[in-house]
Amino acid sequence: MDTPAPVADATSELPTGLDIRLVVCDMDGTLLDGDGLVPDAFWPLLERMQAAGIDFVPASGRQLATLEHLFARVGTLSCIAENGAIVTHSGEVIGTTTVEPDAVRQIVHRVRESAGELELVASRRDVASIESRDPEFVAQAHKYHVAFESVDDLLECTDDVLKLAMWATPDSVSAAARWLEPAPAGHRVVIGSPHWIDVIHETVDKRLGVEALQRELGVTPAQTVVFGDYLNDLGMLADAEHTFAMANAHPEVLAAARYRAPSNLEHGVVRVLERLLRS
Repeated sequence: MDTPAPVADATSELPTGLDIRLVVCDMDGTLLDGDGLVPDAFWPLLERMQAAGIDFVPASGRQLATLEHLFARVGTLSCIAENGAIVTHSGEVIGTTTVEPDAVRQIVHRVRESAGELELVASRRDVASIESRDPEFVAQAHKYHVAFESVDDLLECTDDVLKLAMWATPDSVSAAARWLEPAPAGHRVVIGSPHWIDVIHETVDKRLGVEALQRELGVTPAQTVVFGDYLNDLGMLADAEHTFAMANAHPEVLAAARYRAPSNLEHGVVRVLERLLRS
């Protein structure tokens, strides 16, 4: 059995004296608490990072507009949104990768064939579109997409789609196997949480967002800290020397990360950053 990564709030296990310039952090299950909120104790830390010239970057499957809304109180942050399909720096888009229209059409038809086991959100740069009116799904979709619209037919919304996100009513792994495999040519299926599944272009990954921002900022992996909890975070762990899996993380993420942070319910990101910023 593999030895789990050390718990990051144990004094002896935390790295010290780091030259940190970039902190990349997943949102759901990582920074956000059980109510989907940024912990109050995080905001003073963000101010300290900004004053020290450290870029804090949310990296999420969430919509760009949703991330911008979450952090609106502190101005413009660089963002890795839609699992890496769109990357911004200082409010400017530095990279986008879209889903092919034919792949959108294929997924719309598969979702319809699932008879409610899957419900679909088609995310574009400025708005996310749904056609289902199921109240539970609408509430879930709106939770992650603040720029949001209902349409009669998603087959009329096939251009410029960054990501196809599906809410699975049983569980994401089994629903993906039943309805989404094989993925449309040139695309891949990403399990984002126990109930959310994404279909994105095969080149898209949060890792590409981290690499794009490292190039833009002139930052090295040795100057990069990454926090994550689920399978869509695995890629970006490879581009940082200081990687933290939350205690609540998927086993593969726990195995891949160098350190283990307390869970999101224990405000693990805040606790680790407090220690790193003191070192």
